[in-house]
Amino acid sequence: MTQQVVRVGIVGMGIGRANGRAIQADPRGEVVALCDLIPERMEEFAKELPRPVKFYTDYKAMCQDPDVDAVMVGTPNQWHVPVALEAVKNGKHVLVTKPLADSEEAARELVEAAEAAGVVNMMSLGMRFSDQVMYLEALRQQGFFGELYYAHARALRRSRIPDWNLGFIQKGGGAFRDMGVHVLDACWSLLGKPKPVAVLGVAGAKFGPRGLGYWDFRQPKPEYYTQFAADDYGGGFILFEGGLGMQVESFWAGHHEHIEMTQIELFGTEAGAKLRPLTLYRTVNGAPQDIVVNVPKKAEGFSEVAKHFIACILDGIPCEAPLRHGLIVQQMMEALLRSAETGKEVRLD
Repeated sequence: MTQQVVRVGIVGMGIGRANGRAIQADPRGEVVALCDLIPERMEEFAKELPRPVKFYTDYKAMCQDPDVDAVMVGTPNQWHVPVALEAVKNGKHVLVTKPLADSEEAARELVEAAEAAGVVNMMSLGMRFSDQVMYLEALRQQGFFGELYYAHARALRRSRIPDWNLGFIQKGGGAFRDMGVHVLDACWSLLGKPKPVAVLGVAGAKFGPRGLGYWDFRQPKPEYYTQFAADDYGGGFILFEGGLGMQVESFWAGHHEHIEMTQIELFGTEAGAKLRPLTLYRTVNGAPQDIVVNVPKKAEGFSEVAKHFIACILDGIPCEAPLRHGLIVQQMMEALLRSAETGKEVRLD
């Protein structure tokens, strides 16, 4: 009998809950197990689910459960690879939240293991699968922009350093891996996923180590912010094969306009675009046109992620956001942060 439902275990009750809701809402998906170090968090989320689920505090035990077909990894960055490796080791399909890992080396190890295991492996990228980004992607594929030759991607917050999990601010975390990855991945995808060849970047921490810039101007305790060992801002320039360029920026805090929802701008030979508000720019009969587009609301990005992940498993369709894409994005992120440390360009070719 052909399998009709994908039974999924969720690891991490942070972003894992948003992904779990989307999986459960899909008629071909079912959340059957939850894993977190804090039982109360699992109990709280389980109240939202229609049927009883298994609780685990050990991700290895959950990955060995024969009643689990796939694992969604929603942990802090530093645990993405250990958990996902255990999943693919046990033949489970795997869905990993952004970023893929806390380092390029760890990301590469996971990609190689997942591909060797032959399981469906996918990044959970709510922004890439959002209605607006998918609309622009359809235009790109139709040739609307002509040749895309430049892009600008940024995420700016006024005072939004996370203050609830040390994984965000310790080594392997930081603003660029938390927020920059969203705009970097979505913009790179809209450019047609070109091959990166060089990166020059700056990054640092101007607010977090001083106990400033935290979520909604809250004041964390010194025992929290004195452990700050990551970046609270990062930005730079990525050169791609063929001369295409992207400027990318990510700020957790700063004396600047708050752009919580991120921004992407595309420059093409026939047309350009801005993501928020979704606007198309072109010249027709010698006159400029600025076209505001109201894309009908279809579904949340995570719903599209869940739908695609399940279809890849049950229908065998090619995955449009495999972990290998996450590896390439990780390479660009790590190159930017490495460039910031050395003050030199990092070559990727």
